[in-house]
Amino acid sequence: MRTHFCGLIDESLIGQAVTLCGWADVARDLGGLCFIDLRDHEGIVQVVAEPSQAEGNAAVIATAAQVGYEDCLRVTGTVRKRESVNNRIRTGQVEVVATSIEVLNKAEPLPFHAHENPGEDIRLKYRYLDLRTPEMQRRMRVRTRLVAALRRWLDARGFQDIETPILTKATPEGARDFLVPARMHPGEFYALPQSPQLFKQILMMAGFDRYYQIARCFRDEALRADRQLEFTQLDMEFAWVEERDVQDAVERMVREVFLEVIDVELGEFPRMTYAEAMRRYGSDKPDLRIAMEFTDVAELVKSCEFKVFTDWANHEDGRVVALRAPGAASLSRKQIDELGAHAAKYGAKGVAWMKVEDAGKGREGVSSPIAKFLDDATLAAILEATGAQSGDAIFFGAATYRLASDFMGALRLKLGKDLGLVQEGWKPLWVTDFPMFEWDDEANRYVALHHPFTAPAVDSIDDLRANAKTAVSRGYDMVLNGNEIGGGSIRIHRPQMQATVFDLLGIGAGEQQAKFGFLLDALKYGAPPHGGIAFGIDRIAALMAGTESIRDVIAFPKTTGAQCLMTDAPSPIADAQLAEVHIAVRPKPAAGTGAG
Repeated sequence: MRTHFCGLIDESLIGQAVTLCGWADVARDLGGLCFIDLRDHEGIVQVVAEPSQAEGNAAVIATAAQVGYEDCLRVTGTVRKRESVNNRIRTGQVEVVATSIEVLNKAEPLPFHAHENPGEDIRLKYRYLDLRTPEMQRRMRVRTRLVAALRRWLDARGFQDIETPILTKATPEGARDFLVPARMHPGEFYALPQSPQLFKQILMMAGFDRYYQIARCFRDEALRADRQLEFTQLDMEFAWVEERDVQDAVERMVREVFLEVIDVELGEFPRMTYAEAMRRYGSDKPDLRIAMEFTDVAELVKSCEFKVFTDWANHEDGRVVALRAPGAASLSRKQIDELGAHAAKYGAKGVAWMKVEDAGKGREGVSSPIAKFLDDATLAAILEATGAQSGDAIFFGAATYRLASDFMGALRLKLGKDLGLVQEGWKPLWVTDFPMFEWDDEANRYVALHHPFTAPAVDSIDDLRANAKTAVSRGYDMVLNGNEIGGGSIRIHRPQMQATVFDLLGIGAGEQQAKFGFLLDALKYGAPPHGGIAFGIDRIAALMAGTESIRDVIAFPKTTGAQCLMTDAPSPIADAQLAEVHIAVRPKPAAGTGAG
């Protein structure tokens, strides 16, 4: 139907006849002279319908005059040099003088204009129109180039692309499984994979040495800007490796792919332990583009008169942390209250603050509702420890170590953005030496920080049992601009150690065999040391495309309410179809009655 793409018409084609297909991005009728900006996935070119002596010219102008926004057209014409050059588009040196315009399909009035910025719900409801816009076309092309570059890199280095099952066994890895009823096995269910984790480990035991897969994964969890119910990851596994073998290989891959896809040199990848990241930034994925760091002040306030500080400063697992925000003394009380409300979303019961209006005047130069609880020596020590200067503000958090770190880490990010303290560029790093376990107060047991197949740093089972609370794992994350883009670990390759870790996680022998018996059996037959990593394709594509939401690089994403607005999914299923899979749906409880 066409000879060329709209966005690829250039000066080399001047004088040639071309046939183009696309949508009318803009149509202007100047009374006998019509201009149409014709758009396809490669870009836009200007089409002109103008008076001439050519036979049929009047019909061309008449058709052009009736063209509406987003009409689907086929245009034949001759390329010529433009009199008024448009340097904003790639084809801005030329235009196409139409000899034929065919309306292939008229567009009804659209719910939004491609050059508008409608709400996300509208964009997702009419996703086919949203995806048609140049910006979404650009973002999806970035994703395509990313996946292609990853495949080329891996294929060239002997990695085997092996598909693993989508219908598999429920082996929870920290989030809820999506369950699929098995029609031929009444009362039994498959689960959609949260990751190919166990299969890729078994592939290492099967002798494949280096595996990868662009894998679809499913987790039934709450959504946000960087999370979806279904997502795509680059899954990798290596046999006969230690941490640096995996890290060095994938760091080279990421460097080379960023350079190829968006012409970015990532620079150095510093290494930081989990403990250091939490101490300095309150996050296991710190954004190093923000220079602000925490100062622990528990020792300075242990004996002050502010009870919140003294309680947590003297608590075994407490933390009192200060964050100096350069230039933040100019913030209004309303802005400070908004910061406190933001921290509250992450568990803060309150955030104390101090404006340093004149650092040289000591107490007289400080404005703060908590200053009256601090003696001169303590106040001076805090100013010195934080390095506060005139015009700065200091924010304080006090709680358990983890909670104070979490909400102050969130506050640090917001302050960095609000105060314009986020540097341009790219800041990658490795975060290593994660804790093996976290204590879950609600479940009253340990849970795995990475997943239950991550190897501990100690080889001794007795050492692990004796020091479970402080045990360090062989896990590692790659972080870029405050986003965890990849996470991995060296895996447990001895059945006794795997059984011990399950036991420490509260998974008894019977449950181990029921859920993970196939893994424990496979580990008995000469499983090699192995490890790997998984990269979030959606997150990396969003970073490369310059957008904060992964929904902008997924063709058909779900909303934060876990719905597809375009197809109206999820939706009810007919009773007859449910009966085929031996499922009965209990009615929702009436409003106000509660669940029985």
